[in-house]
Amino acid sequence: MADKKRRITSVDVAREAGLSRGTVSFVLNNTPGQSIPEATRQRVLRAAAKLGYTPYAPARTLRSGRSDVALFVLPDWPQGPTMAALVDRAAQVLGQAGLTLITHVHAGHDDGLAQLWSALSPAAVFGMRPFSAAELEGMRRVRIPAVLPPAEQPGYDVGSTLWINGVGRLQARYLIGKGHERLAYVLPDDPRLVALGRGRAEGAMQACGEAGLPEPLVCKIGLDIESATMAVAGWQDAPTAVCAYNDEVALAVLAGMRALGVSLPVIGADDIPAARFAVPSLTTVAQDSGEIGERIAKALLRALNNADPELGSMPSDVIRVVERDSA
Repeated sequence: MADKKRRITSVDVAREAGLSRGTVSFVLNNTPGQSIPEATRQRVLRAAAKLGYTPYAPARTLRSGRSDVALFVLPDWPQGPTMAALVDRAAQVLGQAGLTLITHVHAGHDDGLAQLWSALSPAAVFGMRPFSAAELEGMRRVRIPAVLPPAEQPGYDVGSTLWINGVGRLQARYLIGKGHERLAYVLPDDPRLVALGRGRAEGAMQACGEAGLPEPLVCKIGLDIESATMAVAGWQDAPTAVCAYNDEVALAVLAGMRALGVSLPVIGADDIPAARFAVPSLTTVAQDSGEIGERIAKALLRALNNADPELGSMPSDVIRVVERDSA
């Protein structure tokens, strides 16, 4: 019996199964072009399962020229339930294709990505923002087979088209449809969210412009009652409804308005569990981030197979308003 203190190898599996190392290697590596009887294949797999054999990733990488890793490069955003759902669904789809999904949060101010390419030799890489020319060149040098987005292509800038502009546009359109003509857009004061917040506010500005209305009054708050109260008290232009960057900001705005005895319609974003328990319950924009994650994963798999990796248009309900009592 193999020493359990060391890694179980294909040699151990061959010994346990009573078969040649070559036959066992063909089965464990799923080598194409080999006529292995099904009974023999099952014998190898039973032996591997009994011993607890797992493929040795570095050796597999040397054989194939790449690892079985798909890498998602995420910006330095707070990683909430929306991103978690996207990553979970993408991991499921990639896992079914034999790839392991790894995420890396990249702040964009060091050479960490270059080190990552060399260490992992990933089969595929996806960025939640377009990669720079230097980043793309670094991946080309280490011959990563599939990289999305491949260049500055808005169609792959999922953040801009959905989480950013799309959410802000939908929030504003909903309130405009309710008859509101002067909106406020409240952003968080978290420096990591400056770009996201600006994009969502711009989406609301676009919706207001299309309706012939003035741009929203934009302000920032901290996630505390004092900051929210000061912001509400400072609204000299008297907005009639409020878009909030996300549900946490919306809940802070509601608390600030209660402190001042003010009541305005408020719409948030992300549909966190607490939104339905707020007083009043929070109208919000929900996002099917799992659907987005699945489409990204399938696009990566198509790129690996030298097929068109285009994401395609998202379903119309991938972001939608959930109506409750706050707006």
